[in-house]
Amino acid sequence: MWILPLVGYLGSIVGFCFMTLAIASGLYYLSEIVEEHTVIAKRFLTKLIYSIMVLQLLLCIVDRFPVLLTTLGIFSHFVYLGNMRRFPFVKLTDPLFLTSCVLVLVNHYVWFKHFSHHQERAYQNMASYYDRPDDMPSFTEIASYFGLCVWLVPFSLFVSLSASDNILPTMGSEPSPSGTGGMVDTGAARRRGQGMAKALVDSIRGAIGAGSSMVGWKKPEDRL
Repeated sequence: MWILPLVGYLGSIVGFCFMTLAIASGLYYLSEIVEEHTVIAKRFLTKLIYSIMVLQLLLCIVDRFPVLLTTLGIFSHFVYLGNMRRFPFVKLTDPLFLTSCVLVLVNHYVWFKHFSHHQERAYQNMASYYDRPDDMPSFTEIASYFGLCVWLVPFSLFVSLSASDNILPTMGSEPSPSGTGGMVDTGAARRRGQGMAKALVDSIRGAIGAGSSMVGWKKPEDRL
């Protein structure tokens, strides 16, 4: 077969593009919702962080999860909670924010190593290939733990937070060129106050538009 494998590769590329567009659209929509309901979003994220900390503690007590890794996970969520001080704004050079980014990667690595080692040890103790150890978590359980206890809060913060360089200016903080007594244009202020996820999507869209203009797919004067 020669054509069918090519069709498979083409379908995979198209499917990946559609999935990427769906994720970008979802991020954009969630960022819009958070911008309009920041107080509700802050309450929801705070309760979510505390709930996950309780869940990790229960997993350690009931399901015998490692104490050291559980302590690291709970400490990480305490650090994530510190980013709620100036919600929804965050300074990208803030040590607390940078520590949160590092802790996301560290938690992903240590829990991945833990589950991989646990699974490898369980397979080594099997008497037959068709046996299934009772204490080995399934792929669904592992993926659910990563999604809820490792990725959910950092991903939610990424969607919700806005860079401090984009903080909305207050009335009278900047002189108005039109002499309106310090009133700031609402449209410009809204653009400066957009979330990080929304800004990322806009930057990617702008880069794609600039690239298409360079190769002649879209003329600069045709832009909206």
